[in-house]
Amino acid sequence: MSWDPDFNAPVETMWQGRFVSALRRGKWEYAGRTGGIRAVVIMAEFEGRYILVEQHRVAVGGPCLELPAGLVGDKDERATIESTAVAELEEETGFTAGRIQRLGDFHASPGMLSESFTLVKAHDVRRVGEGGGIAGEEDILVHLVPKDEIVRFVEGKRAAGVAMDVKLLLLLAPAFLGID
Repeated sequence: MSWDPDFNAPVETMWQGRFVSALRRGKWEYAGRTGGIRAVVIMAEFEGRYILVEQHRVAVGGPCLELPAGLVGDKDERATIESTAVAELEEETGFTAGRIQRLGDFHASPGMLSESFTLVKAHDVRRVGEGGGIAGEEDILVHLVPKDEIVRFVEGKRAAGVAMDVKLLLLLAPAFLGID
């Protein structure tokens, strides 16, 4: 495989905001999180139902259906992936986890974003509150969707104009690929 010499060029910050930076490496332009903050995405089930969240996202111009997620270290520099996963699950959904299992690190759009996320699975999930977000984030809708209804649920939300986070493909893949 031949490598583009620009892959080794120094990184130039073209613009930096509070949350996002626009970067250039040689001829390549991409965006990333300011300060190298990472995300954690949580796959959680409760009594045979997937825990999903729906919230307004400015970047997509309306509501978006997603797996619960959060930024690691944006509030506390000592935060871990596991502690952030538990905290975000509680804040967004009202559920907590007894154990967090790391499933790997992934990039959602590596052609234009340097942002990565760690996918985790929540174990021993139990309800501890109402969910729906903390102060300033009270607009999160929590959905508990039975596994065998996930495709129909997502289709209904899409028909209603709700944007879909690409990470939902994790839950939809078996139906799309015809596997169990």
